[in-house]
Amino acid sequence: MERDQPDLRRVDSDPNYWYPLAEAREVRRKKTLPVSFGGEAIVLARSETGKVFALEDRCAHRQFPLSKGVVCPGGEIQCGYHAWRYDDAGHITRIPNGAGAARPERGVRAYPCREAYGLIFAFPGDPARAPHTPLPELPLFDSPDYKQMFFSRLVSCHYTFMHENLMDMNHQFLHRRLMGSVRPELLGYATGPTWVEARYHFHHGAGRAHQGMHWLSMGGTADEKSFDVMTIRTDYPYQRLTIAGANNPAAPSVSLWTAYVPVGGNGRANRAFGIMLVRRPRSRLAFTLAWPVLRHFANCVFAEDRMAVEAEQRAWDAQGGDWNQEVSPVILELRRVLRAHGIPSADVPTTASCDTDRVAATSTPAPSARPVT
Repeated sequence: MERDQPDLRRVDSDPNYWYPLAEAREVRRKKTLPVSFGGEAIVLARSETGKVFALEDRCAHRQFPLSKGVVCPGGEIQCGYHAWRYDDAGHITRIPNGAGAARPERGVRAYPCREAYGLIFAFPGDPARAPHTPLPELPLFDSPDYKQMFFSRLVSCHYTFMHENLMDMNHQFLHRRLMGSVRPELLGYATGPTWVEARYHFHHGAGRAHQGMHWLSMGGTADEKSFDVMTIRTDYPYQRLTIAGANNPAAPSVSLWTAYVPVGGNGRANRAFGIMLVRRPRSRLAFTLAWPVLRHFANCVFAEDRMAVEAEQRAWDAQGGDWNQEVSPVILELRRVLRAHGIPSADVPTTASCDTDRVAATSTPAPSARPVT
């Protein structure tokens, strides 16, 4: 454990970024979907015209979940308890049987909301910062040369375990049944105030060949497959993995973008969203036939990673803190970035083994709990 540093598992995600809360296909027209960010209950709704908006999932009247209501013509959401109505800005527009009563000034919180890349993004932080905060960039998303694969999984661990798992390619022994004997080689890494990037190459050892990576890289050239470079980059709060030829980094054979969204107030679970772009080979028929195999392989790798990070979380829970003996300079730099840009957890004990004063000094203040309209 890094004794002079705050416990990373008690550092929450900074809400002042755009976070995916659902896949776009999950939010159907005239329907609602309950989601959450860090314990904040949020309802996503789509109007009959296709517009998506996000509100606090509690009616201002009796705190009944708005996600149990209905989406009305015109795009308003109506509470399923006493039928109060709200517009997409969270303002109360109608109170049935409320003749003569003063309409409450307070409605419900509205979250800036955008639909992009097949995902629904919301901005859980200060809404005034949303217009000046860009969405993540996926420049190859609309390219006809790539096919998209979406992932969305609930994982029972702190989101920082996910960042560490993907960044650290030295854990390939975990995937030995899928990948055979593979030896990762760290080619180098670089860091900045908000990012860490590591570059790896994989050597084939004795035993079963590393077929899984060849399948994922089937759109690459023969030269790329002979020396493919895996680059993993955390650019807070997102993470990206690419596999590309050493001489052709701008056209990767595989590009994976991920975001880890805390779903509970105690930081013990996150929903991992991923978009994998796989470059199409010349043989479209072979690619179509191989696609279910690629998805199955990717799902199997993720399942093993989820088993590992959830085991790490259980160890943290049992030991009451982070007792990891980390030695990788890449992961130590990653932890620096995650600490510097996260915010102190509300459940940080006053007599913790971590340095809580330092957490406060290196973090931005949390937004007010419930801004109102």
